[in-house]
Amino acid sequence: MIDLSGRVAIVTGAGSGLGREHALLLAARGAKVVVNDLSEAAAEGVAEDIRKAGGEAMGVGASVTDFDAVQAMVARTVERWSRVDILVNNAGILRDKTFAKMDLADFRLIIDVHLMGSVNCTKAVWEHMRAQNYGRIVMTTSSSGLYGNFGQSNYGAAKMALVGLMQTLALEGARNDIRVNCIAPTAATQMLEGLLPQAELDLLQPARVSPAVLALVREDAPTRTILCAGAGSFETAHVTLTSGVYLGGGAQVADEIVDRWSEIADRGSETVPDSGERQGRLELANAGYQRMPKG
Repeated sequence: MIDLSGRVAIVTGAGSGLGREHALLLAARGAKVVVNDLSEAAAEGVAEDIRKAGGEAMGVGASVTDFDAVQAMVARTVERWSRVDILVNNAGILRDKTFAKMDLADFRLIIDVHLMGSVNCTKAVWEHMRAQNYGRIVMTTSSSGLYGNFGQSNYGAAKMALVGLMQTLALEGARNDIRVNCIAPTAATQMLEGLLPQAELDLLQPARVSPAVLALVREDAPTRTILCAGAGSFETAHVTLTSGVYLGGGAQVADEIVDRWSEIADRGSETVPDSGERQGRLELANAGYQRMPKG
């Protein structure tokens, strides 16, 4: 059984929906929880629910787009509980339109909330986690970023950017036991009201996603995992690389790429590289280059 006793967690956008369920479940497993929301009343309401159930929590009203406010929230957390072990970056909004009709202000707003909001919160806790040699961070990505969704170019771009952020932070945090993962939820939140039939909304309750978050913040959690969750189903998504074909240089190579496309795209021996450098190393190896050993 996953036990978070003694751990301190911050959950953003936790005044309702997914964030609320995440906060309640983490608290039920023993974590002290900072409930963050743009609405202080909503945040404090969830914190009170946790306290009534016998847990420890405090509500903090702050926008994740305001780095000073986020830093102040983390400072309050450390002052009260001396540490921050878990960060769940959940806060988000929607501004759906086709790209042709979208105002760039709405594109920037989504990037600011989802991507920069997660960056702000992660930056605010990062040095605390490094100093204590322990941290568990969850980014909230989306199938819209992983696979695309009509009318969500802004949202999809922000959500896929979080996967890239996770990939690098997991590498940089490894020496200090900071593990960074992504959750890709499918849930009936306020953002989906009126968009799906009621029968589907009934299956897609936010509480069915939160166990995946709990699994990603446990002591023996994985790192660099994209865990998809919805309706009680759980899957992992991967950014893979085919083994490819060496074609050399020259203008004619473009035509050869087209002619040998099926070989290039053959997924039979695809891999999941452990770093971006691995792609370059594969390409050099395909070209027949072998790095000489040092010395």
